[in-house]
Amino acid sequence: MSLSKYVSNVKVIDHPIETVFDTLSDFQNLSIYLNKDVLAAVSEKIPQVNIRNFESDYDSCRFEIGNLGNAAIRIVERTPHSTIKIKGEGSLPLELTMWIQLLPLENSRTKMRLTLHAEIGMMVKMMVGNKLESGIDQLAESLVRLPYR
Repeated sequence: MSLSKYVSNVKVIDHPIETVFDTLSDFQNLSIYLNKDVLAAVSEKIPQVNIRNFESDYDSCRFEIGNLGNAAIRIVERTPHSTIKIKGEGSLPLELTMWIQLLPLENSRTKMRLTLHAEIGMMVKMMVGNKLESGIDQLAESLVRLPYR
């Protein structure tokens, strides 16, 4: 297994950093947006993923992925208005840690970047490495479009 690093492009969110942090640091907010239609659309685009049985609470999200079994992500560290650290759990064939990094901008806007560290075997990396590279940027773009309140 080797450590691979994937970094999104920097994105700008048109909301104050406090609002962005409060929304992203509570996984219960995701359950509002990740309904069955959204999960079905993701599974249609990437059939290998096929996410089912999505559940979330304040600190974690649990779900099934295709034939890989149960998986979860958990927020393990929150640095107010700056960083959210997330770790993967479950039966996935990789270990992952992700950081959501936030910086305030003028006019109540926020700069955001995602960084993913994944401990992946060579065979798995050959199969999903490119998808993780593009996926981290797609995830960042999805987070920009959330209706922050």
